[in-house]
Amino acid sequence: MGLGNPGGEYERTRHNVGFRVVAACAESASVTFQKFKSHGVTAAIKHPSGVTLRLAAPSSFMNRSGTPVAAMASFHKIPPERIIVIHDELDLEPGVVRLKFGGGHAGHNGLRDIARMLGTTDFGRVRVGIGRPEGRMPPADYVLGRFSAAEEEALPAVLELACRGAEAMATEGLLAAQQRIHPLS
Repeated sequence: MGLGNPGGEYERTRHNVGFRVVAACAESASVTFQKFKSHGVTAAIKHPSGVTLRLAAPSSFMNRSGTPVAAMASFHKIPPERIIVIHDELDLEPGVVRLKFGGGHAGHNGLRDIARMLGTTDFGRVRVGIGRPEGRMPPADYVLGRFSAAEEEALPAVLELACRGAEAMATEGLLAAQQRIHPLS
């Protein structure tokens, strides 16, 4: 589940890196998204391991991600512990990808809403570093801003790494995925 905000004005912002990761995963697997009711879009990938991976992007704004995530998970009978949320992370430098399971929301309102709607924080996360703003820029303005030219140039490799991280978490488990992905970023 890649998080972001709908609409062209948000398309290339730091906050939409989750959307960009699932789009890169879909492109890599040559699958197309289908509309899922009013909740967003989904695509299915039949992995060689036999696992069906479901890519999804909610149609709601980031802070209201919980309802579409819960609806899609319920429809596809995916328990919270099998959900992997891909999101921007202020506490990681740009280009760093970290995988984890459970934990708090660290002020991320999309994660907060998902945890509220699922009734648990026990779901996987692919944290894609965007860094912190310099000076006194409010974090909300920073996450809704665009990547620098250098960050944008490096982004395709970061998106691909995050995609591989989510795939490895789903098919090999957290520890194996961390060992595979963390040394690369």
